[in-house]
Amino acid sequence: MKVGILGYGNLGRGVEKAVNVAGDMELVGVFSRRNPDSVKTVSGAKVYHVDDLANMKNDVDVLIICGGSATDLPEMTPKYAQDFNVIDSFDTHARIPEHFANVDAAAKKAGKVGIISCGWDPGMFSLNRLYAHSVLPGGKDYTFWGKGVSQGHSDAIRRIEGVVDARQYTIPVPAALERVRNGENPELTTREKHTRECFVVVEEGADKARIENEIKTMPNYFSDYDTTVNFISEEELKKNHSGLPHGGSVIYSGNTGENNHVIEYSLKLDSNPDFTGSVLVAYARAAFRLNQEGVAGAKTVFDIAPAYLSPVSGDELRAHFL
Repeated sequence: MKVGILGYGNLGRGVEKAVNVAGDMELVGVFSRRNPDSVKTVSGAKVYHVDDLANMKNDVDVLIICGGSATDLPEMTPKYAQDFNVIDSFDTHARIPEHFANVDAAAKKAGKVGIISCGWDPGMFSLNRLYAHSVLPGGKDYTFWGKGVSQGHSDAIRRIEGVVDARQYTIPVPAALERVRNGENPELTTREKHTRECFVVVEEGADKARIENEIKTMPNYFSDYDTTVNFISEEELKKNHSGLPHGGSVIYSGNTGENNHVIEYSLKLDSNPDFTGSVLVAYARAAFRLNQEGVAGAKTVFDIAPAYLSPVSGDELRAHFL
């Protein structure tokens, strides 16, 4: 199976690692909007300009698109679904129905498969919410994120005047987690579920009080949370906060008459982009197989049977995993 990677940031590098350890895949190349000569891949994979894709329709079985959800993926995924089987990690939850419809129209017209919103949330967490609601109807699900680095929130801090660099950690509130795990089914506000901790490097002489206030009052990012701001040196940020760990839990509480049941699925990730890249690669395998069977159109993780994700045969799955 011949794979192409479109976009080479943290996620693109994570996909590259996953493809190169998959015995049934070959990395055709990385496609970038940058000058290919300026992009050096970890594995030495060839780098092409994005415009070269137009001439490589027969060279790539699945194109894994590693752009951002805000502006890249809504345009890129439907566009490239006209020529390739595609996968993305679109994570703007409110716009998933619209994005699905756009990719579905393009992929069906081309006879291709497009799997959207793959990763851990949306993705693996979505599956676990669905399984739980299906097995125990009428219950309640809770999703906790962290402890981990939120790249979007970190970027929002970096846009503040006087900020040189920043990392923001999302942290579940232990008391809320305990209540949910105990099956209490509490009604929790946004503030009661998570806190936010920020590590910020500022320019010399910057007004720290103003910067802290701007962070804590920022709508849609911090104003609804208890937020702690720590001002540190650039050296300390690089030493202690250079990684991109993340994770979280989906917890579901339901009952069967007089008996209560709690289902929990959790992730502890040393590298958010590496793990997300690995999920994308597993679903790329599914897209290729489905298309070989004549399937076309957009799909989500809900539509893919688990056996399509695995490189091993059905006989092996039944013998060793069932």
